[in-house]
Amino acid sequence: MMTSNRVRWAVLAMLALGIGFIFWSGALDQLSLSQLKARELEWRNQQAESPVTFALSFAAIYIASTALSLPGATLLTLLAGYLFGLLGGTLLVSFCSTIGATFAFWGSRYLFRDFVRKRWGHRLKTLDEGIEREGAWYLFALRLVPAFPFFVVNLAMGLTPIHTATYMFVSQLGMLPATVAYVNAGRELNRIESLSGILQPTAVLSFAALGLLPIFLRRGLSWLKSRRVLRRFSRPSEFDYNLIVIGAGSAGLVTSYIAAAIRAKVALIEKHKMGGDCLNTGCVPSKALIRAAHAAHEIREASRFGIHTSPPRIDFAQVMARVRHVIRDIEPHDSVERYTGLGVECIQGEARIVSPWQVEVNGATLNTHRIVIATGARPRVPKIAGLSEVNYLTSDNVWNLESQPKSLVVLGGGPIGCELAQAFHRLGTPVTLIERGDRLVPREDAEVSELLLKQFRREGIQVHLNTEASTFTSPHTLQARTLAGEIQIEFDRVLLALGRTANTRGFGLEELGVELTSDGRVKTDATLRTNIPTIYACGDVAGPSQFTHTAAHQAWYASVNALFSPFKSFNADYRVIPWATFTHPEIARVGLNEIEAREQSIPYEVTTYPIDDLDRAIADGEANGFIKVLTRPGSDRILGVSIVGAKAGDWITEYIAAMKANRGLNDILRTIHIYPTMAEANKFVAGRWRQARKPEWALKLVSNFFRLTRPTRPS
Repeated sequence: MMTSNRVRWAVLAMLALGIGFIFWSGALDQLSLSQLKARELEWRNQQAESPVTFALSFAAIYIASTALSLPGATLLTLLAGYLFGLLGGTLLVSFCSTIGATFAFWGSRYLFRDFVRKRWGHRLKTLDEGIEREGAWYLFALRLVPAFPFFVVNLAMGLTPIHTATYMFVSQLGMLPATVAYVNAGRELNRIESLSGILQPTAVLSFAALGLLPIFLRRGLSWLKSRRVLRRFSRPSEFDYNLIVIGAGSAGLVTSYIAAAIRAKVALIEKHKMGGDCLNTGCVPSKALIRAAHAAHEIREASRFGIHTSPPRIDFAQVMARVRHVIRDIEPHDSVERYTGLGVECIQGEARIVSPWQVEVNGATLNTHRIVIATGARPRVPKIAGLSEVNYLTSDNVWNLESQPKSLVVLGGGPIGCELAQAFHRLGTPVTLIERGDRLVPREDAEVSELLLKQFRREGIQVHLNTEASTFTSPHTLQARTLAGEIQIEFDRVLLALGRTANTRGFGLEELGVELTSDGRVKTDATLRTNIPTIYACGDVAGPSQFTHTAAHQAWYASVNALFSPFKSFNADYRVIPWATFTHPEIARVGLNEIEAREQSIPYEVTTYPIDDLDRAIADGEANGFIKVLTRPGSDRILGVSIVGAKAGDWITEYIAAMKANRGLNDILRTIHIYPTMAEANKFVAGRWRQARKPEWALKLVSNFFRLTRPTRPS
């Protein structure tokens, strides 16, 4: 911080010196075409008397005027051509303009960038990534277009992460053609009648075309690279499909649906069950189980409402039968029959990609223009000594249980582990949850984790934090390391909930050379295209987040980009992605929390509202939780929201819509909310935000107005 302040003061000092020098020299009074012509002989004489001093003074004036973004750089460039000739003038102007532009660049960076980042830093992430990737090319293009104000380029680039050395080199190179043109024109200063005649429209257009050349060159190189990748393979002369989608989970279903809706011929290949993880082993069965567990919990808690009943008798087999029945009830939504009716050709079988245009399935080779990989993910199985001897459960096979576990150890305190741990415990299975970190749901803020931990311990779930499973010493005994030493935990069944691994193996990606990320996902660009230009990926196999709704969101981009590229493509938009953890109370979030805001150095303000003050929460016996909103300092614009409470995943939707539409807390405050509902908390937290920012000076004026206009009784 001290170094940054010193640099800032140094920049301010240089700017002050520059302004002082400009006014002391009287240069501003001379910056007109008529003045240049009138004093050309005088300057010639000064140059002849002391050529070095004259050149240095000219350079200082040029640098100062450029650094301060003052008008007149064009006139000074003409004068340089007249006084120093084509070669000398070009060298002088080229270096002076670059030095001056760099000072302006530094001024913007050290005086304004912090302010801009504080207000709009979260919105500049995409721009920053683009500058990191192609900033030099874009800067070169802008510098080659003399019609574009160079001082704007200087100030704008100072706000970006481009390196100073890159900025200087590219600026000097990019400004050189226009510099030569103006310096050359200045050699005939007496013949110039107006500045507009120096560069003819054809010249400006030529420079502009030259400026676009690097961009097209970069795109061309990318195209050539793609062709080189495809050159190894024989392109079919005929195609059976416009698009083949591999995987019929959320991402694959939506991708194929969109393709069929715009009349593309599309095939959807699934080796197991339509609906993928969400329908068969994820969202649907887990929520059905959670609902049963909540019913049991409500019966146990009924006495709070004056209703006295016996403890619930849980028929675990019947609970699991209902879970499977719920899956069957929802299956028609994702069925072969439905998607066939929508125009999708559904193929049951194991796909293998054998070329950028060909997929083998059931002994047949299908030709297609584009391929979308939507193969999802699977539960991660860690390398723990003795685990192979344990009949462990995962989120894939836990739904096959017929008999209730006598005790359950859950490894992992993330969303899946917490949801299933609470559900099984409420259904009567003693549960021990082991998390190697120091908090449950570690992606959430500390107070969210703390509230959930208290709820778990209140219900009787044994939670071991800072604990790591080390060895299964028998099929029913786990040895674990804690901060205090080794412990042993006996169990009937163990459930692994340690995250999910993308399904990228066994269907040809290795042989084709499709690139993967460091954590094993398919690597895609912003349009969801892989390094093989005919192959795209979306959903859990691609990331960045593994949510059903994110997979469906990505599917639109994957399908449209695959079908219409290279004519048109869209970058996937991840700005507003919500999610929920379906524990009780629920945890819902959209946007940033405090952890992420601090990691990204994004300034924020926090407003909270505890729902133990909310009428509906009190009436329902659900007064446990809070709503927490992060806003931009000095603004009502929402950076992120965390909600802990009953059905939080439902009433966070108002914030999702507000953030998507760039609306703020004032709009939520002005919106009528039904009484009594949990969603009223949204209005109340907005009211707290407004109350903390009430204009005391205005209230004082109003108070005085009312006091003066209030009738008083005669004494």
